[in-house]
Amino acid sequence: MNELKIGDKTANIPIIQGGMGVGVSRSGLAGAVAAEGGIGVISTAQIGYDEEGFEQNQKECNKRAIEKHVKAAKKQSKGGLVGVNVMVALKDYAEHVKTAVRAGADVIISGAGLPVGLPGLTAGSSVKIAPIVSTEKAAHVILKMWERKFQRTADFVVIEGPKAGGHLGFSKEELVRQDSADYDSEIKRIIKTVKEYGRKFKREIPVIVAGGIFSKEDVSHAMQLGADGVQAASKFVATVECDAHPAYKEAYIRAKTSDVEIIESPVGMPGRALKNKFLEQVKAYPPDIKKCYGCLAKCNPAKIPYCITDALIRAVKGDVEHGLVFCGADVGKIEKMSTVREVIQELMG
Repeated sequence: MNELKIGDKTANIPIIQGGMGVGVSRSGLAGAVAAEGGIGVISTAQIGYDEEGFEQNQKECNKRAIEKHVKAAKKQSKGGLVGVNVMVALKDYAEHVKTAVRAGADVIISGAGLPVGLPGLTAGSSVKIAPIVSTEKAAHVILKMWERKFQRTADFVVIEGPKAGGHLGFSKEELVRQDSADYDSEIKRIIKTVKEYGRKFKREIPVIVAGGIFSKEDVSHAMQLGADGVQAASKFVATVECDAHPAYKEAYIRAKTSDVEIIESPVGMPGRALKNKFLEQVKAYPPDIKKCYGCLAKCNPAKIPYCITDALIRAVKGDVEHGLVFCGADVGKIEKMSTVREVIQELMG
């Protein structure tokens, strides 16, 4: 399978490991993926949750952790590419991007909103930038705005489909009725739009397909649609190298497809997560939010159903029954603990 060229940077294999927060993909997982020739991705969402002083100063702890984990992953990567995923919905979005650039990240992938200002935040650096899109309309809006405001375009584009985990760029109704064949058509439309901008800027803009990538057949299908690479996330959770607590990984291994639920996230987007006592409790008796961690730009603690920071930290520390466990639609296909190398070999066939 071909290598993945992103401007002057090259990954030996066309596989990106999706960013997963809080704390699921940090330097351990990202560095291992990069060392195997893919692009390892660190999620910056509350990445400093276990740094000393986090309860008092989340902003500084997160910045310190971004720098620490990017540098640690680069050291482990054997010269491979390490990136970060920064959600637009974060209150400290700009600071996270700038810190990742200073730390030496190779790529920045940005979704959970439209990353319209990303080129300005990375100007003057060699970091490669990519928006996450789920529709042709979103791709067109972002690329048109980047062209008009910054006279540049994306280095690559990630298409996140309806089977992805975490926060999703679809309505709850769309997720329920989404047909894979219908979305194949949307992928082709997005690729067409991206390639048009590539011609305009006289460069190749690789397109990466994400969501439901679990087998070599899934990879082949994405390539047949015109993709240049794939992004997989859930499949990397049940690996030795993943940064989450062993109980978190076991929850993935035990999960069946029927254990997956579409939820409403305080981020303002639907999400896909594992059913557990926490979700049952939230529906029946929404918890009192006693502390705001200042993670989201648009968050009113008086109106949200639960604190997403609190819920995600509990889960990644191992309390999977009383925390929020995001996952992809096909999590039921995970049956055993693997290694990063084994996962990549399965995807590459």
